[in-house]
Amino acid sequence: MSEPDTSRPADHDSPWKMALEGYFQEFLALLFPAIHEQVDWSQGYSFLDKELQQITADANSGRRYADKLIKVYANDGSETWVLIHVEVQGEPEEAFAERMYTYQYRLRDRYGVDVVSLAVLADTRDSFRPTTFRYQRWGCELTFTFPTAKLIDWEARWAELEASTNVFALVVMAQIHAKRLKDGATRKDVKVALIRLLYERGYSRDQVVQLFIIIDWLLQLPSALEPAFVQAVYAIQEEKHMPYVNTIERVEREKERQEGRLEGQLEAKRETARNLIKLGVLSDEQIAEATGLVIADVQALRVEDKH
Repeated sequence: MSEPDTSRPADHDSPWKMALEGYFQEFLALLFPAIHEQVDWSQGYSFLDKELQQITADANSGRRYADKLIKVYANDGSETWVLIHVEVQGEPEEAFAERMYTYQYRLRDRYGVDVVSLAVLADTRDSFRPTTFRYQRWGCELTFTFPTAKLIDWEARWAELEASTNVFALVVMAQIHAKRLKDGATRKDVKVALIRLLYERGYSRDQVVQLFIIIDWLLQLPSALEPAFVQAVYAIQEEKHMPYVNTIERVEREKERQEGRLEGQLEAKRETARNLIKLGVLSDEQIAEATGLVIADVQALRVEDKH
């Protein structure tokens, strides 16, 4: 594990996606309990990742940690299915509310069903609390509002998180610590404390392993502190008689798997850029904005295409 680069936000894309995929019901129960109560969980739910990628392919993603589109069923007896769009935003972004509206109307237009847009704000700027996109001109007016969960609000309710039986409480705690704590030694101490909580809550082996990976990825440590962290984890496992995690090998294998997925996503962006280059109507800057690539990558692909 390399020493985190504190000059820019850590890449929390994979752990957040893993957390939402593994614990979506628990996520809603903790952060959006009123909506959790409206879902008929007995009918299950499904993730529509490819469908969401088609909707958001040409949008500027900003400092986004993750986005998910989930098909659920309402529990009002109507057998109606609903799309829940979850956006996890890592940093303040001026156009965030407008982007939420853009995704909302695109999804509703494509599927013709109710779309519930939810925002998780993982930043630490207290004043960044977008809930509404509004525009008005010449008597034409639109107002779009969406529920948000500001994670730092849980700092005042920290005891609730520590006492919670909801597995997603650990994800929220790890994310808040990841944003707030810059000192490596302090990060190591709180990370060990979270791992101890993980082992004390009676979770299944699979849950312990998955949550360990999420916490480890969110709360990265300087390489010099990794040995002390590993020894602390081994001590907890021995104390609890739960040797569930081969700390280094399991986490590194999972990271390699996730990085492989990210490389696949990058190649898909490159293929889109190649197709746009062949059309010959967009500049390198426009193609970079449409695909999320940097201009240098687009220029390299253009040179490659000429050969």
